[in-house]
Amino acid sequence: MVVKPDWLRVKAPQWERVGNVKEILRDLSLNTVCEEASCPNIGECFNAGTATFLIMGPACTRACPYCDIDFEKKPQPLDPTEPTRLAEAVRRMRLNHVVITSVNRDDLPDGGASQFVQCIEGIRSISPQTTIEVLIPDLCANWEALAIILRANPEVLNHNTETIPRLYRRVRPQGNYERSLELLRRTREISPHTYTKSGIMVGLGETDQEVRQTMQDLRNVDCDILTIGQYLQPSQKHLGVQTFVAPEQFDSWQHHGTAIGFLQVVSSPLTRSSYHAEQVRELMQNNPRGNG
Repeated sequence: MVVKPDWLRVKAPQWERVGNVKEILRDLSLNTVCEEASCPNIGECFNAGTATFLIMGPACTRACPYCDIDFEKKPQPLDPTEPTRLAEAVRRMRLNHVVITSVNRDDLPDGGASQFVQCIEGIRSISPQTTIEVLIPDLCANWEALAIILRANPEVLNHNTETIPRLYRRVRPQGNYERSLELLRRTREISPHTYTKSGIMVGLGETDQEVRQTMQDLRNVDCDILTIGQYLQPSQKHLGVQTFVAPEQFDSWQHHGTAIGFLQVVSSPLTRSSYHAEQVRELMQNNPRGNG
């Protein structure tokens, strides 16, 4: 068994602030990936008054062996009130930047694209200054569904590569590495002004060279933003951690990512897809990709 090192210890959150966010979420019957996927940063993010909203869930149609989101429950029909409730949460929490993600909904013809659009439009209607990031599944390569989401003009479109191609069969058996890259490539083609983002987990048996090759593959499809974080095993029934990667290695990947052209690289043991996602607002002020 690999022993968790000291650098992965998380400070205890200030529960008064966390409780306030949880109260809003419960009052509006909303899910967050922070809770459903057992994110280690939940205390920090809730203390900061932010959260990554999980729509169309919490039941997923895929069974990825690294993920703590429930795949045994039957997915429910889409709730037409969810976009309104989500927009109200953004207003109450006074969010400058919001991340909307979802479970995989392979049971829906458009993979849930229409619900993403409704959520984006709901937020814009009452909080027009809030920037919006969508963290989407691969939509089973339904590129028209992707175009539908992009027509709603989210500032950031995030789709996680998750791991290096050699490990896909074990880590992401219902995913496809090339399909994920194609989604990001098409996003750039369809909506050149939209920032693209992806994330990978490490500690599952990949090599440094494989991580660097995946980073280059993402740059080859003009991905703007990258997150790299340590995989943590949610329970004994999930994939085990092969290695706890040292902080110095994360620093090395961050420097390498900047050198090969990423506009932003967030790389540390506790980094997750939406960790410090609000920093994109600073990026947008200075970056030539613009927004619109």
